[in-house]
Amino acid sequence: MTWNWQQPDWPDFSYDKSRIQESEKHLLLGAGLRFGAFKHLDEEDKQQLTVELISNEALKTSAIEGESLDRDSLQSSIRRQFGLATDHRKIPPAEQGIAEVMVDLYRGFEIPLSHTLLFDWHRMLTQGRRDLTDIGRYRTHPEPMQIVSGAVYAPKVHFEAPPSQQVMAEMERFITWFNDTAPSGNRPLQALLRAGIAHLYFVSIHPFEDGNGRIARALAEKALAQCLGQPTLIAIAATIERNKKAYYEALEHANRRNEITGWLIYFADLVVTAQAYTQTWIEFLIKKAKLHDRLRGQLNPRQEKALSRMFREGPEGFTGGLSAEKYISLTGATRATATRDLQDLVGKGALLRTGERKHTRYDLNLEFTV
Repeated sequence: MTWNWQQPDWPDFSYDKSRIQESEKHLLLGAGLRFGAFKHLDEEDKQQLTVELISNEALKTSAIEGESLDRDSLQSSIRRQFGLATDHRKIPPAEQGIAEVMVDLYRGFEIPLSHTLLFDWHRMLTQGRRDLTDIGRYRTHPEPMQIVSGAVYAPKVHFEAPPSQQVMAEMERFITWFNDTAPSGNRPLQALLRAGIAHLYFVSIHPFEDGNGRIARALAEKALAQCLGQPTLIAIAATIERNKKAYYEALEHANRRNEITGWLIYFADLVVTAQAYTQTWIEFLIKKAKLHDRLRGQLNPRQEKALSRMFREGPEGFTGGLSAEKYISLTGATRATATRDLQDLVGKGALLRTGERKHTRYDLNLEFTV
């Protein structure tokens, strides 16, 4: 197999940018809608919404790599970095690391790309790791950097990156390209075009021993934010995580040649979908804040725990709704207590009830009006 970086036109990617022009328009329109939604929130709600969106994306970009993180620890770390009130819990290294990357990306999206910035992100991501040789620097191992699957005795190689001795030269060229294509650069590109190329270009080099996927997605966010002139908070990782197979198939197809129109169409559709998903999340979190304000001081600890758990499921909610059995499992309540608690939540307008007897289910009532 001859990979993209081994071909004579590398890294001069070719594409038909007219195929993603409609997506570019949707991106700009969606950015305006997000700004409008934020504009009507008070400062405390803006802060909480930002923390929720950042932590959700941090969770999902880690989940893509098979790493399951604790949401409460993530949010505590993010709040601490923003100087907001926290519960002062001890944060595990993995949660601390990805939180630091995401907050740094949010705050410093306009800062030009550099080796130093990438090395800092890698050190953040690999906090507490003892299994890596190269932390905070590009890989140096002589073995091929391969993406493989299948059994050890019969592995399938999905991609092989440039050898370690070529990485510094490749990254010099990548960083120059990234900064030159920024809005203030010598060769500015449109937002989706630039972000899509940045993601593919970076993962094709695969410069680090580990963490390349998470950094590639962060670079795509950085490219979008620079082009839009504000942090995007677009749920790219959350959208990818919902269909990882399509994501990896698109990457595998794109790393075989440097005509990348197909990859750009996939990526543009992904971002537009992610943007719509983000808007849904923003509306959901705004309604969540209003519901919390309305019910403040009216709920017992069991009810608060159950509602908090339901909100964690996001706009989609529990599959099949909340049942009495799930409530008992979440809170440790007796069946009689669970029945009273749930009836009370329905009476207060916090939940909607559907079905009867063993088919009774409860969903959040986010459209409640007094």
